[in-house]
Amino acid sequence: MNVCAEARPLPSMDCADGNVPEAALNAAEPVVLRGVVGHWPAVDHCSRSVHSAARYLSRFWTDSPVTAYAGGTSIDGRFFYNEDFTGFNFDRGKAPLAQILDKLADAEREDRLATIYVGSTPVDGWLPGFRTHNDIRLPVPDPLASFWLGNQTRISAHFDFPDNLACVVAGQRRFTLVPPDQIDNLYVGPLDPTPSGQAISLVDFTDPDLRCFPRFGEALRHARSAVLGPGDAIRIPSMWWHHVESLASFNLLINYWWCTTPAAMGSPTDALLHAILSLRDLPARQREAWRRLFDHYVFDADEQVYEHIPERGRGCLSTLDETAAKQLRATLLNRLNR
Repeated sequence: MNVCAEARPLPSMDCADGNVPEAALNAAEPVVLRGVVGHWPAVDHCSRSVHSAARYLSRFWTDSPVTAYAGGTSIDGRFFYNEDFTGFNFDRGKAPLAQILDKLADAEREDRLATIYVGSTPVDGWLPGFRTHNDIRLPVPDPLASFWLGNQTRISAHFDFPDNLACVVAGQRRFTLVPPDQIDNLYVGPLDPTPSGQAISLVDFTDPDLRCFPRFGEALRHARSAVLGPGDAIRIPSMWWHHVESLASFNLLINYWWCTTPAAMGSPTDALLHAILSLRDLPARQREAWRRLFDHYVFDADEQVYEHIPERGRGCLSTLDETAAKQLRATLLNRLNR
């Protein structure tokens, strides 16, 4: 059973005029934007063949090597852990982009290089000038643009904290998304180590074993999917789990990440790890007391938290600006270093 193919279709919008509707960027749920980057020269050149893509990208690439992942035929395109979770089922190395594209163009690759993947590489650092001709307007300052390329691969379901706009330049990609409230049904693996930085669902979405992962059946009821071709894009809201299959023999994607929160704020993942360190193994009655404190000061926080305190004495309970955030971060570092 290929869940990705059978999931409910994602909603889509016709955006062949090249504009991203503001409603799509602000929506709480994902949406496919058909044709929104179809006017890019890169889509024209790179969707023809690997050789055409190499010729076009050679106008921009630097001599700096990229980080590439390679796996043998046995992984069936799925980048994952090894059997006992002490490592991974792929190798990691660095190589010039030209060499990676040569390998992708080679129909007789060695078995150990059957699957090749380059992920999350900043466009401006490795393809300077590319965005002069291939870019999209987003109503946010300085989104991080990255490129992803490879052959037929499967990236396990994971979430990202930033909002994401993923644009297909070459090949086809199937995106299968599950909302954040389904985390209990996704059988998430270790927080560390992870294949590429984010914790992943251990369920193979293309062939789920419901005997081993019975709660995944509930997640399936909420899964949504779409296949994107050259020129299409998908807006993935923050924290949505997404499984990504690259379906063609050559695939290239450009994505944009951005956060609407102030830069002074810290990483929520850091807070999660610290909570595991200091709260998770407390006795149940103490965990419950701390849960109520977190609800009071964080999750349900409003003016009632501090309105009874004189303004100059509210400290970190007030809305944080950059200066206050730096002071709070310094306090945390001092406490952690004791």
